[in-house]
Amino acid sequence: MFRRTFWFTTGVAAGVWATTKVNRKLKQLTPESLARTAGNKAIEAGHRIKDRAVGFALDVRDNMAVREAELGDALGINENPELPGPRRYAAIENRNNPKYVEGSTYQTYPYNRNEDH
Repeated sequence: MFRRTFWFTTGVAAGVWATTKVNRKLKQLTPESLARTAGNKAIEAGHRIKDRAVGFALDVRDNMAVREAELGDALGINENPELPGPRRYAAIENRNNPKYVEGSTYQTYPYNRNEDH
């Protein structure tokens, strides 16, 4: 009697376990689930590629700075260069300027193409 009960219980448990496994696998194979899984894997791959590209760009920039310093030393560019003094702009208009017209609100200035950018 106990033997039959044991095997019956074992068979029921195996059936429940197998049914649960099959149902889980069927849910994983639905089109929505497959699309979601593919999307997640694509996002992960994109993040890995982005991280590698950023690391590569940082390595290139570091090596470029090192090589630029080496070339500067070899060419003597990094030695104390004579730099021009800072530019200063007058806070008040220069009345000695030939373009300044007394009483005029309009003043002519040379056209500067870089002014618009």
